[in-house]
Amino acid sequence: MSNTTTTTAAPTTLSLPMAADMHVHLRQGAMCEAVTKQLPGTGVDTYLVMPNLIPPLTTTAMAVAYREQLQALAPGLNFLMTLYLSPQLTPDEVRAAAAAGITGVKSYPRGVTTNSDGGVENYETYYPVFAAMEEAGMILNLHGECPSSEEHNITILNAEAKFLRHLAKIHAAFPKLRIVLEHATTADAVAMVKSLGDTVACSITVHHLFLTVEDWAGLPHGFCKPVAKTFADRAALREVIASGHPRFFLGTDSAPHPRHAKESAKAPAGLFTSLHPLPYLAHLFHKLNMLDKLENFACVYGRKFYGLPVPTDRRVTLTYTPEAAAGTKIPEALVIDKLVAQDGKTPVEVVPFLAGETIPWTLSVRE
Repeated sequence: MSNTTTTTAAPTTLSLPMAADMHVHLRQGAMCEAVTKQLPGTGVDTYLVMPNLIPPLTTTAMAVAYREQLQALAPGLNFLMTLYLSPQLTPDEVRAAAAAGITGVKSYPRGVTTNSDGGVENYETYYPVFAAMEEAGMILNLHGECPSSEEHNITILNAEAKFLRHLAKIHAAFPKLRIVLEHATTADAVAMVKSLGDTVACSITVHHLFLTVEDWAGLPHGFCKPVAKTFADRAALREVIASGHPRFFLGTDSAPHPRHAKESAKAPAGLFTSLHPLPYLAHLFHKLNMLDKLENFACVYGRKFYGLPVPTDRRVTLTYTPEAAAGTKIPEALVIDKLVAQDGKTPVEVVPFLAGETIPWTLSVRE
């Protein structure tokens, strides 16, 4: 992962409130159990959970049941739930979801990412749903890509830029509806969100702050959707965080996939960053001389946009440990108990982001 920035004097210890990850995939079954049990102790206590399961979470009852499952696996954490935008979602169901404490509705354009075959083709069809969401105070979470199209010259490289007109149109039609453009990857997306009103925000992942197209072309453990773009696009993501803009915040889009699937002839999109999101960020922000922006980006701005208080009961301490043998060692793999590969014998593993590397920051949580 290329980085040309040099580090100047910076704090060697940071004390932060617990962080909020405003975009995460926790899967289902044995994968969900294994991954969710890893979350306590990571310095994150709030997660906005994505609904693209099999079947997707299309009703309030499904989302509530999933939330109860997650809370049983990790009782000390706060799981914010989302519904999957589909033709089955009605204004009445939106109102029921809001009453049950469901936070948002996630829109996936059809076929652009994992489990999105039932996704959106025409946003105007959902205007009555958006109106109900606006009235109920729910948030619209947009996967901001258009499906690939030869006719319209859309590929995974420009799918985000082509989508932005839809974001602007929805915001113009529903100016009080809070909208989050998820996992932005381009300078165009940054500029668009900045140009819109205070009800439009943007999540940025850990991995898109590290990666460019050079890190995923032919390399399955760098492949996600939206794909990482150019050096200039990555610079735009870093620069908007460095500027302290309050509508850009952390959403890791952490998405575990079995190693045997990631290393197959057709790798699924998704990177697994949930084990150590804050050490990753501290490492990068230290290199970029912007450690002072970490607290707002990871702990404050997302909560404020979602109307959540910043916690005061627990603190995270990050400590810089430049010695070669110190720091946080990223495991080569997380073994998923109760799952085996297609041969019926090999244990399923998930490869974390930057597997095998040692990050020169350690983390502890103080009650």
